[in-house]
Amino acid sequence: MQTSTRDRIVLAAARLVQRQGYVGTGIKQIAKEADATLGSVYHFFPGGKEAVAVAAIKHGDEEFAAMLREALDGEEDPAAAVEGCARSLATALRASGWTDGCPVTAAALETLGTDSELQRACADALRGWQDLVADRLLRAGLARPDARELAGTIISALEGAEVTAQVTRSEEPLLQAGRQLARLVATYR
Repeated sequence: MQTSTRDRIVLAAARLVQRQGYVGTGIKQIAKEADATLGSVYHFFPGGKEAVAVAAIKHGDEEFAAMLREALDGEEDPAAAVEGCARSLATALRASGWTDGCPVTAAALETLGTDSELQRACADALRGWQDLVADRLLRAGLARPDARELAGTIISALEGAEVTAQVTRSEEPLLQAGRQLARLVATYR
C-alpha cells in the first residue's frame, strides 16, 4: 500500500524531530526526507513548521502509546509489566543506534515556557502515557490516587532514564529504572 504524501511528511517530520529536535529540523529538510515538494508541505500544513511538528508529535505519541500498551499488557503482574516496558524501551533505543528516544522530549524541552500548540501536544502526550499506566495499575487493584501518582512517577522515571541511556549509549539506565520501578510497584500489592 502506498503512503500518502501527507503521511510521508508526518513520518519524516516525526523521525527528524525525534532525532534532532524541533529547532534543529527545517521545513526543507522535512520535505526532502518525505520526498515531497515544499509546496506540498505547506498545502497540507498551512501553519508551517509548527503545524508539521504538532502532527509529528501526535504521531510519535500514538506510536509510543501503542508500544506502552503492549508492554503493560504483556505481563499479568503490574510490577513485571513496568519492568518489561523499560526493557522494551532499552531494546528499541539500542536498535536505533541510540537516536530514537522519546518522541516528545526534544520538542518539549525546546518549547518550555511557551504556550504553543507544540508544547500543548507534548504535554498531552505525557498525560496520555500517564493515563495508560494509571489504568493498568487500576486494573491490578491499586487505589485511584495511588495509581495516578505512581503512574506519574513511572513515566517521569522512564523519560529520565531514556535520556540518560541515550547520552551514555547504554541500556543500563533504563534497565535499572525498570528494576527499581518494579520494586516500587510491588510495594503497593
